[in-house]
Amino acid sequence: MPKPKVAFFDFTCCEGCQLCALDLTAEQLLDLLAVIDIVEFREAISEKSDSFDIAIVEGSITRDSDIPRLEKIRKTANLLICLGSCSCIVGINALKNFQKTEELQNEVYPDAPHRYETSVARAVDEIVKVDAIIPGCPINTLEFVKVVKNLVLGKDPDIPTYPVCIECKKKENICVYEKGIHCLGPVIRAGCGAICPEKGGYCFGCRGLVPDPNLDSMREIMNKYNMPYDQIDDRFKLFLGRNKEIFQDVQ
Repeated sequence: MPKPKVAFFDFTCCEGCQLCALDLTAEQLLDLLAVIDIVEFREAISEKSDSFDIAIVEGSITRDSDIPRLEKIRKTANLLICLGSCSCIVGINALKNFQKTEELQNEVYPDAPHRYETSVARAVDEIVKVDAIIPGCPINTLEFVKVVKNLVLGKDPDIPTYPVCIECKKKENICVYEKGIHCLGPVIRAGCGAICPEKGGYCFGCRGLVPDPNLDSMREIMNKYNMPYDQIDDRFKLFLGRNKEIFQDVQ
């Protein structure tokens, strides 16, 4: 049976997640290429293809003129996978949605504010149907390989639905709240290995919300440690601008 053809595409993003997808050992690469045939990947090959079975899309949609291209990709592919925060949850690009378009254009391009097209930043699933996600900023390379192989084999992508706090507890990390620092771990999807809290930082939400986030638990934790609510807004806005309502719901 022929291997499924895979094509990579990018919209508004830094393309860092595609670079992570390339950051494979020789063994991992051979393992992946044993089950797929990459027919288009601008970061790695010059070839292009109008025929593919799986589309892997990085980047959010920030221009209306990009929508027809995305719709064509969706129509061609049997499966569409979102790669990274920008495509999965809009990510940092959603920060522009908190500003008026005119003000934004004048700030970014003061000499020619209307030269470049822009619109509200949207995740890919706000435009077309998405079959699977690989969240993160950047993605986890091993998770990328696992998800692609699982889909090719007809299995569940196996993306965690529990919060980052679970991974912190497994690693016996000191809770960031014990240090007097706001952290979004209680409501953010795990799968990163709690790398930011483990390295002395905090979870800033790059993998997006867990399904049905427990906001009551988040409030209880903040009250327990006497953490002010106004500071949590900026944490949520960095990656979760798409979910503006959570800023108010958690208070």
